[in-house]
Amino acid sequence: MQRLGTGIGWRPEIADAVEAMPGIDWVEVVAENVCLGHLPDSLRRLRERGVTVVPHGVALGLGGADRPDPGRLSALAERAEALGSPLVTEHIAFVRAGGPLTASPRLEAGHLLPVPRTRDALDVLCENVRIAQDALPVPLAVENIAALFSWPGEEMTEGQFLYELADRTGVRLLIDVANLHTNHVNRGEDPAKALAELPVEAIAYVHVAGGFERDGVWHDSHAHPVPRPVLDILTDLASRVAPAGVLLERDENFPEPAELEGELAAIREALRKGRGQSRAAGAETAGTSAPRPAATAATAVPDGVRERLGLAQAALLSALVAGTPAPEGFDRARLRVQTRALAGKRAGVVAKVAPELPELLGDAYRTEFLAYAHRRPMTGGYRRDALDFAEHLLDSGRLQARVRREMRAWWRERSGPAPRSARPAARLARGARRVLLGR
Repeated sequence: MQRLGTGIGWRPEIADAVEAMPGIDWVEVVAENVCLGHLPDSLRRLRERGVTVVPHGVALGLGGADRPDPGRLSALAERAEALGSPLVTEHIAFVRAGGPLTASPRLEAGHLLPVPRTRDALDVLCENVRIAQDALPVPLAVENIAALFSWPGEEMTEGQFLYELADRTGVRLLIDVANLHTNHVNRGEDPAKALAELPVEAIAYVHVAGGFERDGVWHDSHAHPVPRPVLDILTDLASRVAPAGVLLERDENFPEPAELEGELAAIREALRKGRGQSRAAGAETAGTSAPRPAATAATAVPDGVRERLGLAQAALLSALVAGTPAPEGFDRARLRVQTRALAGKRAGVVAKVAPELPELLGDAYRTEFLAYAHRRPMTGGYRRDALDFAEHLLDSGRLQARVRREMRAWWRERSGPAPRSARPAARLARGARRVLLGR
């Protein structure tokens, strides 16, 4: 595996700061946010300086019941080639459910959701990973995710699940130590045990990020400073293996560059401490953890497994985004927390892809969007969601006349003819008299 060194997640909001930071060996970009024909100047300059760029996918859904979408795989491959990347990464998660496999409506989570650690889910995941590996021009690494809840009837620990995945496919692992901390708080899982069970030689690189705790639940926000427990897990990992790369993730609430540089310094110190513990213990590079397994022969997913997994994931996602009853065996309180988190993330991403909407609605944007999301699950991407939200508001008759006029023009520019309900004069007159949320 290529040595990557110390890196940071490249985001447009901190592009200038990243360029100027000392000691940045590589960056990671969200693959779906990269437009190959319009590569940002900052990324282009970093590449010209020899800084490695790794595309990090978030929408493939390798843990879903369906086989990976060929179009998404092709797009990921194109980005890897265009960026000259040594590998690409994705997540062990499902992000959508339903559709033809289950004869139910297609639903989008808009976020990474945990797969059950069962034999059925592992069989499907292994086949999906092999399909992705065959379609990509460079090696694939997959990331463990943070979770707010557990699936009932799980058959393996996280470490065992990841070991078998690597054993059966030869895939590399992207270990997020912040996610290990999240799962410790939310699911009572011991990070040290997970690390001891991992094939640490399969680790391609490591993520480090911050979050916050509220009412006994840890939220992996990527918008807060890295806490000490996460750095301690990184130290534990570094005492077992020397990771090829470590990367700081920050997605929101970006601090001053000096604070980010301070977090990178703390990460380097945690790594040095771990290496010192390894030497003091007389450990080999891989410590006492299990060695990396070699890929075993592929076997087909047994009949009916994808359908069973698909039905289970569709029932869960429907409960989270469409208000249907929670499936048996789940912690309903935790599912409610996840529901709120999904709706909040959805509101935040729509505000980014369509900033005109919060500009038009002001303080009412979030309240209006959360009410809309409660009734309307996402069935397409975030841009489609923004258009549907705008149409919903135009249909509601509750917009101020000026806001309604500007939103109608925005909607028409992006989706064609005005919605039927936006045309009648009676609706226009009523919209001019009424004020959003009664204001």
